[in-house]
Amino acid sequence: MAIVRLALPVAAHQLFDYWLPSGLAVALGSAVIAKIGRRRLAGVVAEIIASSEVAPERLLPIDEVVAGIPPLPDDVCALARFVAAYYQEPIGLCFAQALPPFVVARRAAVVSVPGATGLVKHALNADQRTAVSAVLPQPLEFAPSLVQGVTGSGKTEVYLAAAARLIAAGRQALLLVPEINLTPQLVERIVAALPGVRTAVLHSRLAAGERRRQWLAAATGDAQLIVGTRLAVFAPLPRLGLIVVDEEQDASFKQQEGVRYHARDVAIYRARLRDVPIVLGSATPSLESYAQATRGRYRWLKLPQRAVLQAALPEVRLVPNRASGSVEGIGSALQHAIAARLARNEQVLLFINRRGYAPSLLCAACGWKAMCPRCDARLVVHRDAGRLRCHHCSHAGNIPTACPECGNQDLLPLGFGTQRLERAVAELYPAARIVRVDRDSTRRKDSFAAMRNAIAAGEVDIMIGTQMLAKGHDFPRLTLVGVLGADNALYSGEFRATERLFTLLVQVSGRAGRGALAGEVLVQTDFADHPVYAALVAHDYDRFAAALLAERKSLGLPPFAHLALLSAEAKRPAALDTFLSTAATRGRAIAAAHGSECEVFSPVPAALPRRANLVRAQVLAQSPNRRALQAFLPLWRDELERIEERSVRWSLDVDPIGFA
Repeated sequence: MAIVRLALPVAAHQLFDYWLPSGLAVALGSAVIAKIGRRRLAGVVAEIIASSEVAPERLLPIDEVVAGIPPLPDDVCALARFVAAYYQEPIGLCFAQALPPFVVARRAAVVSVPGATGLVKHALNADQRTAVSAVLPQPLEFAPSLVQGVTGSGKTEVYLAAAARLIAAGRQALLLVPEINLTPQLVERIVAALPGVRTAVLHSRLAAGERRRQWLAAATGDAQLIVGTRLAVFAPLPRLGLIVVDEEQDASFKQQEGVRYHARDVAIYRARLRDVPIVLGSATPSLESYAQATRGRYRWLKLPQRAVLQAALPEVRLVPNRASGSVEGIGSALQHAIAARLARNEQVLLFINRRGYAPSLLCAACGWKAMCPRCDARLVVHRDAGRLRCHHCSHAGNIPTACPECGNQDLLPLGFGTQRLERAVAELYPAARIVRVDRDSTRRKDSFAAMRNAIAAGEVDIMIGTQMLAKGHDFPRLTLVGVLGADNALYSGEFRATERLFTLLVQVSGRAGRGALAGEVLVQTDFADHPVYAALVAHDYDRFAAALLAERKSLGLPPFAHLALLSAEAKRPAALDTFLSTAATRGRAIAAAHGSECEVFSPVPAALPRRANLVRAQVLAQSPNRRALQAFLPLWRDELERIEERSVRWSLDVDPIGFA
């Protein structure tokens, strides 16, 4: 009797043994259907063994082999095992990341893409040509490169030129992007740069049938270039020759729920498995990648100039945040700059990273604030809908006509969001054509694409938006970017806050002056002498990164330390306290018994201590040595699973990007 060991998508850190009925043929990596309890689940054949430790009469048979799905190749299976071991995630859930949705089988098809109307191809400049040659070693082998290029320097053209060389040699290329919905021009650029190349697109918003077709195009080798979000890192690619991670610093590459992994780091491991080059690209590299480049572990390639000869980096000016003459938060300097652009028929982008009308509602008489009844968070005013909404748990209610505490009818919206800014701009510039781009205004299907097309066609004068507009867009007539509310990030206790703020400001500033028209950026701030703004004005990421690295080193923070965050939540605070106190105590005992370099800190409340009626807290494990932390974590996880506090829901996050 043939025995197979399956990876099943359940929350267990083990494989499950089944017997293989006669007439069914499987190979390592085959997708199969099997029962576990009363459920029929899709799993992957992880091992084929001669005998099982489970008694024969207790073994169940495999129900069926999934038709039309080729076995996962060895490197994808090895990748799933790596993710399970490194991130301490259930192995079956890790294998499941590599499978497509199981729907009625259809013919594999590459994506059909629109023509690249209006795009102009430019010959690569000297810096770009040098970068293309450098990222492709001869002979082809594992070689990580960091391409650090200012906004508009043509990093995408470098990626596509390198991919073209590999595709011409019969190989496949994988291009990972942080959010495919936010880079609508990417597919058009591919069409313009690589006419005739068969392209597949993989991301979670595809319908199940379409996603399976794209997956099959990649897995069979029919697709030559695969463009996708983080899940595409698991796509089977029989002729893989190059991996590119664009905007590698972006937090979207970190999966925050389910299987928690960082697609950039998993991509690096996969490139090593396949012995192929990998390119990490960014205008503002993550400090982790930047440190690797400064140590010489990554080839460091710079694109210091914009690719279009007439285009220069925009001038950045810091203007007072609370100057006289301000209207609804829009200072006089920004008002005059907007008016000047409108007079010249140029476009303006006003950036504020808060949706809604205002982030809080206040009673001027008694000081009452509208709070979420389920979270330790203020309710956000959405005046267009007449609602108060929680952006953490989605609780919603009507805006009260009077204070529920004292009856006062003078309720004041505090602060600014995109809706309030839109109303103020419409009053200041009644003839201007205005569009607001945020999660609320783009809920309907294809609404974001319609907005983008209108902007590109010159049918919009002023754009108001969140970070949805900060990256991946190229509008030649956009010459002014105004930034409001940036100072809010400086009050954060999160150690990555200034790094993220600088990256966001560089991205949104980079939208200005990408064509022949000069660009300008006005940042309203109360802290003009802050290092983050000084670096922004000077367009000097290197100096800023060096200062941050020195600070991180002195504090023992990443990339000079390695972290694992135990997060837990429960309805009863006592149960949560008991669980986390026990977890910390047992973690310290493990570290002491094994002479580990790991330090386990005492429990602390989460940044949002209560969400959706659950209390939340955390325990942090830290080590200067990655191997020491990796040796410690399986032992700690085993102890966590033995703690008898079933009302507590917990998770481990290895290499967390924040302490939410």
